Amino acid sequence: MIRVTPGIALAETEISEEFMRASGPGGQNVNKVETAVRLRFDAAHSPSLPEPVRARLMRLAGARLTREGELIIEAQRHRTRERNRADALERLIDLIRQAAAPPPPPRIKTKPTKGSKLRRLDGKKQRGDIKALRGKPISD
Repeated sequence: MIRVTPGIALAETEISEEFMRASGPGGQNVNKVETAVRLRFDAAHSPSLPEPVRARLMRLAGARLTREGELIIEAQRHRTRERNRADALERLIDLIRQAAAPPPPPRIKTKPTKGSKLRRLDGKKQRGDIKALRGKPISD
């Protein structure tokens, strides 16, 4: 079991991994060693996730989610397979933790106070007076 939060734990059988060759620089090593990892997690049908967390996770996943509800995370930052596996798993856990966090409370709209409105208008008036003094002097 992979502990995500105190209330959520994923079974290791829910996660599948496949290895492939990484792209980018690396010389001969990149052409012969499969170090990149593609991690798949069926978010839509996972029994480990509560329904509100599942809905937020699917919203957070965005383009990483397939039509069938599978979350795909690819990791190829590191040169070794083990570090890429750990990186992909950590990114999955972070995403689920974000989804498990309670949403922020809704914002309550407020109106500016009368004093703040008067201070704003006084500042505008002072600035206008300063700019008016920049003009040509009025001759008698």
